This record gives sequence, C-alpha cells and structure tokens, in this order.
Amino acid sequence: METPRILILGAAGRDFHTFNLLYRGDPNVRVVAFTAQQIPHIDDRRYPAELAGDGYPDGIPIHREDELEELIRRLEVDRCVLAYSDLSHEDVMHLASRANAAGADFQLPAPGRTMLSAGCPVVAVCASRTGSGKSQTSREVARILRRKGHRVGILRHPMPYGDLARQRVQRFASEDDLVRHDVTIEEREEYEPHMAEGSVVYAGVDYQEILREAEAESDVLIWDGGNNDTPFLRPDLLVTVVDPHRPGHELSYHPGETNVRMAQVVVVNKVETARHEDVLKVLENVRSVNAGAVLVEAASPVAPDDPELLRGRRVLCVEDGPTLTHGEMAYGAGLLGARKSGAAQVVDPRPYATGELEETYRKYPHMGPVLPAMGYGARQIKDLEDTVARAIAEGGVEAVAIGTPIDLQRLIRIPVPSTRVRYELRTLGTPDLETVLEGFGEEDGEAGGDS
Repeated sequence: METPRILILGAAGRDFHTFNLLYRGDPNVRVVAFTAQQIPHIDDRRYPAELAGDGYPDGIPIHREDELEELIRRLEVDRCVLAYSDLSHEDVMHLASRANAAGADFQLPAPGRTMLSAGCPVVAVCASRTGSGKSQTSREVARILRRKGHRVGILRHPMPYGDLARQRVQRFASEDDLVRHDVTIEEREEYEPHMAEGSVVYAGVDYQEILREAEAESDVLIWDGGNNDTPFLRPDLLVTVVDPHRPGHELSYHPGETNVRMAQVVVVNKVETARHEDVLKVLENVRSVNAGAVLVEAASPVAPDDPELLRGRRVLCVEDGPTLTHGEMAYGAGLLGARKSGAAQVVDPRPYATGELEETYRKYPHMGPVLPAMGYGARQIKDLEDTVARAIAEGGVEAVAIGTPIDLQRLIRIPVPSTRVRYELRTLGTPDLETVLEGFGEEDGEAGGDS
C-alpha cells in the first residue's frame, strides 16, 4: 500500500502536539502540511525540520485553512486530521464534509492517543468552552495543593506563535522569562497570574521534553488547558469547567462535550451571574451524559481594584481576546466590573477600532460594546493602543476597566485613569475543590480513580 498522506488541521498548538505523538518518526505515514485557523499571522510559515525529525529535511509547510480543498487536491491528501478546539459540532461536520467532498478521509483522534504519562500525580483542568473559567479554577487547585506542601508545576496548553524552534521548551518563573521569550498578550494572560502566586509555568511545542523538565522540579502537575481542548497529560483527576452563560454549549461544542463526558469533577462556574434556569439546564445536561461526575458549583465574582475610579464616568471596557472571539462571549469581566461600580456609561469602542481590530469586529459580530485585547504580535498591540487612544479622544472615555488577567498598562499607554477588574474562583456549598482534592498527591498518587 502507498504511504498515507496526511493534512493536519490546526491552530498552532494541538496540531503540533498531535504530529509529535502520532506521526513524528513514523515512516509509514507522511504529513504533507498543516493548516492554520483562529490565530492570525501563523500561516505561511513552517514547522521546522529540527522539530519535525527524520523524513522532513525541509520541515512541514503551514497553510491557511480556507485553502483546504485546493490543498487536498494539490498535495494528494488521503486523510485530514482535526487538531484544534472550540468548534461547534456543526462546524466540525462542515470541515468533514469539505474534506470528504475533496476526496480525503476525516479523522478525530481519541484523546488518550495524545496523552503523555507523567511520573507524578496530575490534575487536568479543561472546559466546555473558551472563557468558562479554567484559569481561575487552575489557580485555586494550585493554591490547595501548595497548602498541602506540594511543589506545583503548571503545564499550560501551547501558544507557539513565534519562532517554533526556540519555543521547543519554555519555563516561566519571572518577568525576565516573559521578556526573554517575547510572549504575546495572550501568553502573558495565562502565565502571569500563576507566576504571581508562586507557580512555575511550562509551555512550548514539544511536550515530551516539557514534561521531563517539569517533573524534575514538581511533586504534582496541573494541566491548565486551552480553549476547550482535551489534556495533553493523562490525568489522575480530570476537572471540567462549564459555563451557564452559554447553556447547551457543554453538549454542542468539540471537544468540550468530550471533556464533560470524561470528567470526574464538573465545576459549574459563574452561578452568581447566570440565570437560575440556565444553571439548572447545564446541571441537567451534565448529569445526562456523566451521571457519575462530582458536581461543584462555583462563582467567579468580579472585583475592580478601584471601583470609585469607574463610578459615574464614561468607561471603556477591555476584555480577554479569546473569550470574546472564538469563545463567542459578548462581554467579560471588564463590563461586569464597570456596571457593578456604577459607571455612568459603557462607551462602545467599535466606531474607534483601528487596523486589525476592525477586521476582528467584522469577523465576530456577536461582540457587545467591549474591546478585545488582541495581542498576537506587535502590530495588534499597537492597534489596541491606538483604538484606546481614539476612544478617549473621540468617544469621551474618562476611565478604562481592564478585564484581562494582566495589567495592560505595562504593555500599552492608557492616558486616562484605569483599574483592573479581577476574578477568582469561589466554590459554593459542598462538595468543594478542597474535598475533591483531599489526599491528592499523597503516597498512593491517586485521587478520583482512573481517567
């Protein structure tokens, strides 16, 4: 039989991990290309030869996903492998139909095939959708485990948007590490809060090597997932976070539904701001597919650092970018914090959007009167700064509510008063995460059974 020719559909992260674990070093298959989606400026580059390994002396090209049909024909693709996350089930099947119509098979690898086994206990925190609250849940898990005396290592879902060879293995413990690796806003948003609480964060491209480094200085590991992807590590305990602001999405997005079905613990987050009937619907949906999961209800209350700074003023709300874009939320913590603080008006930034932010609003028309902190590179950071400046000069903005997990004032100039809006997980009633993690990381190395 001829060697199967494979096209991996990705978004700079899961796709590379899937290649590394399933295809790298296998002479019986040929990966002819990756495609890129969701993240700007990552197409038209290559997965480098030093990462691709034997059989790929020129590396592997990366193309735009909208070229899918032409790529299948030109590269004689036999099989398309889906390797990115937070797609509706309908969108997954549209991709499958496009691949099939162009003459290629379509494959969804089982999560376990790309899970690495660690030499120490692992808690994986995943979600049903982007923006459900994985980050604050991961931080709370880390706090609990540190109080038990464990050295906690955080393995973060990959965001390799730059020089892939240099990003093979990354370790973040200080601001110097962030500067040295020239991270994006999105990376800072995920790494900085963990680092501020004393955790070391590991990320990059080659998770077999990343895991070896993390194991050497950790007693327990936390897999901090990205989007609604499945974990790269085989967990002793899988926690999935669901969001009642988007009821029904826990059963209608890929691979979020897979996470819900696999979970030993499901955290129903944001119950304090969601409608009661939506919380009940989400609980019903989770029980319908995973009756054995422990259900934990939680809140993520927003808390502006300086609410008086927002009170009675015309406020611009800056939010976490991925939560608004492929997470499909219309607003975030910044808007909630502004309203909670008594802002006189939330100023709609869309008329003042500059550069690539104009295209972002066109591509994601569901967004409300908020500004996504897009920062995948220097150009987008400049567009963000210019949009803030225009909203102040032309829209009469008097204060800015920063709903991102980092302080944007360190990256862009904000010439009016601004305050951060923070949010941390608070479990409600019992069971809680303390109960769930009781005994985790002790001699038996298990909590919650097999995954």
